[in-house]
Amino acid sequence: MRIEAVIFDMDGLLLDSERVSYACGREACEALGLPWREETALAMIGRNARDNALLLEGLFGDSRHVDAHAAEFARRYEALIAAGAIPLKPGVTELLDLLDRLALPRAVATSTSHARAQFKLERVGLAARMHAVIGGDQVPQGKPAPDIFLAAAARLGIAPANCLALEDSNAGARAALAAGMQVRMVPDLLAPDADVIAAGARIVPSLFAVIEELA
Repeated sequence: MRIEAVIFDMDGLLLDSERVSYACGREACEALGLPWREETALAMIGRNARDNALLLEGLFGDSRHVDAHAAEFARRYEALIAAGAIPLKPGVTELLDLLDRLALPRAVATSTSHARAQFKLERVGLAARMHAVIGGDQVPQGKPAPDIFLAAAARLGIAPANCLALEDSNAGARAALAAGMQVRMVPDLLAPDADVIAAGARIVPSLFAVIEELA
């Protein structure tokens, strides 16, 4: 295995944010009198805003409700980001320290919009430690399409086959595999699907296992 760069997902992998996002989505529905289903919320994990809007339109039955929900969600979620309510996942700092020692470039490839991703990464002190940040609004197709991982590799100037992609979601793992990258999945809210494992993603319990492997 030749690793020349590491590409990180953000939510659920670098940041312990999926539970916060889930709660904000449910609370926004309650405030607006809209239905909320756990299966819809879980289906949204790892996907970009365009794809999630379609999922919510199917749940709400009206695109106007999607816009209202997005605004209420953003108000609640961004207040929590600004308040420092989203912690790092275990092992993040230690892994970035190792990448510094190994002089390995790294990027974030997140389904979150670029502006919100920058806001979140800056708030937790990670923005300056990344060489590139690609948001879900900067590529034609979101995960599980490979676009965002290919864009991150191109930004770093590293062949996809020599990139290690770190993901927590099945959609993200499928995207990285489709890009031809080596994939480690650290499950968060979702267990790995059988096809993700069969396609070659290695499942690890935490980022500390990635540290051991790279070291």
